[in-house]
Amino acid sequence: MKRTTIMSALAGTMLAGAVPSVHAQSSVTLYGIVDTSLRYLTNADSKNDSQLAMGIGPVTGSRWGLKGSEDLGAGLQTVFRLENGFNVWNGQLASANTLFNRLAYVGLSSNRYGTVTAGRQNTPLFDQLGSVYDPLTVGNYDQDGWLPGALGYGLRSNNAIKYNGQFGGLNVEAMYGVGGVPGSLGASSMYGLTASYAVNGLSIDVGYQQNSDSANNKFRVVNVSAVYSFNSVKTYAGWLHSQDNTGIVDLYMGAAGSPASTWTPKPKTNRIDDGFYAGATWQVTSPLLLTAAGYYDRSRNALNSDGLTSGRGTRYSAALLAEYSLSKRTEVYGTVDYIHGTGAAAADFPGRNNQTGVAVGFRNIF
Repeated sequence: MKRTTIMSALAGTMLAGAVPSVHAQSSVTLYGIVDTSLRYLTNADSKNDSQLAMGIGPVTGSRWGLKGSEDLGAGLQTVFRLENGFNVWNGQLASANTLFNRLAYVGLSSNRYGTVTAGRQNTPLFDQLGSVYDPLTVGNYDQDGWLPGALGYGLRSNNAIKYNGQFGGLNVEAMYGVGGVPGSLGASSMYGLTASYAVNGLSIDVGYQQNSDSANNKFRVVNVSAVYSFNSVKTYAGWLHSQDNTGIVDLYMGAAGSPASTWTPKPKTNRIDDGFYAGATWQVTSPLLLTAAGYYDRSRNALNSDGLTSGRGTRYSAALLAEYSLSKRTEVYGTVDYIHGTGAAAADFPGRNNQTGVAVGFRNIF
């Protein structure tokens, strides 16, 4: 009897100690996307050969992640997220030697005041274009559009402190990336800000971002975007202006196998890009979504194919995408796209200054 009493008392003490954890309502979620496409591409190399290959999908890369939160009470939560990108067609990491290449952050979230997080994160500019204001959500194919290249450093940042606040229809995001370079607060740092407002189906966004390389050369970008929703249709339009003295945009604008894709970044060329885009999505039926998008970029002081001289260039592209949902989590899709470049933009192509792509793919969300 004495032993039973002691054990009951210990069990009661342990349960009492566990009560705060139960009330804290911690949660961890495993999630992800598995997506790949089979793609036919013209003028895929310097001999203008066509190519049939399996690779990334047009709008979503494969990923898995963990996200969690703990309720601290009074509308306050701790939050974290870890997200890895991988290639379905060969099983490799999307970024070599980096496990959580997409996201890795921890922070605090308040129902009233917003969220502050620290770690590797999407920039505010990428958040807005990828989630709301670009019809292709910053497309993955080199031929889908110009946004990933024109953004340069603008997709994600390491060592970043980020704020996200929602105040009625107004959303504000701000980020500062710590450079970590001894003797220089500016080198390898970044900062960015976006403000968007949504009312009656219309949403407008403005943003600014600056990145510095290790030598403190600057990449600056400003954007204005809008999306309008009515019935089953969304229409998109936007403008992006960038000024680059790091050399990264010349490198990132190049498609695979092009002269531009092989360059070492050449700083202080003062490359300037003005990009415009427009598009629409149409939910034709519950399972069928159609997307059309067009992109145009005009560059100055862009490197020519020799990698030494610079000049003006233009490039434009158009894409059509049809997505059909087989269930809430499974989708098949097909896409057709075309891109053409002239002047200095010819350096962005491996052969002729145009490419046409046709792809079909399969996506599962878990």
